[in-house]
Amino acid sequence: MAVTVIFESIGAYIRRKYQITRDFFAFQLTFLRNLPSAFSLFHITVEQSYSIGVTSIPLILTTSIATGAITAWQMAYQFADMIPLTFVGMAVGKSVMLELGPLLTAMVMAGRIGAAMCSELGTMAVTEQIDAMRILGLNPFKFLLAPRLAAAVIMMPILTIISMFVAILGGFAVSHLGKDVSFATYFFGVKLFFNNWDLFVGLFKSAVFGFLIASFACFFGYNTINGAEGVGNSTKATVVASMTSILIFGFLISKFLLV
Repeated sequence: MAVTVIFESIGAYIRRKYQITRDFFAFQLTFLRNLPSAFSLFHITVEQSYSIGVTSIPLILTTSIATGAITAWQMAYQFADMIPLTFVGMAVGKSVMLELGPLLTAMVMAGRIGAAMCSELGTMAVTEQIDAMRILGLNPFKFLLAPRLAAAVIMMPILTIISMFVAILGGFAVSHLGKDVSFATYFFGVKLFFNNWDLFVGLFKSAVFGFLIASFACFFGYNTINGAEGVGNSTKATVVASMTSILIFGFLISKFLLV
């Protein structure tokens, strides 16, 4: 009897996850069909771009300085007395452009913007504001969701560029103050193995991450039920799904584009 209950629970869990996955992909198809409206309603997209991007800059600056500083200190520690410290700049530049910049920026944005976007839409769903829009003949995908997706995809690469720049400067500050690495030595290392393709891959990752964050936030927020508890559950699901997918897609993009 206990075994039967266990297998029934597993089956119910699998069916529930399958239903969510199927609904998510159906939601994305509708989402993408309405995406061009983000550019016809350009003023809404600009407002969302400000909310997503400009207001996040102080947080991105803080995390980027820490990222560059930690990476540079670790590289200098590992290279000490074995490898010329020129390679500290190279290691920081490569890692920040390819992985750390896009990945950590996306993680921060998933926690900040993904959660905020989901909770906002979830509150609108449980208070029937989205239903009211439908009754008035307004398409929620066109007026609420598409501008958020477009803004996230546009602003994530911009924030990542800022993150890369600040992280490299933060790495230099720590290298110079802690290991006496000169400006010329550090930035010679940064330029030594610089590749335009690395920068492209990093920015491509950030755009994909922006799409993932906005997609999950809009999906879970739009389908929120059960009042305040449902808003909390949707927000948690958004952050977990966003961060997990960021890690998975970060690996897949690196695997297929960095060969």
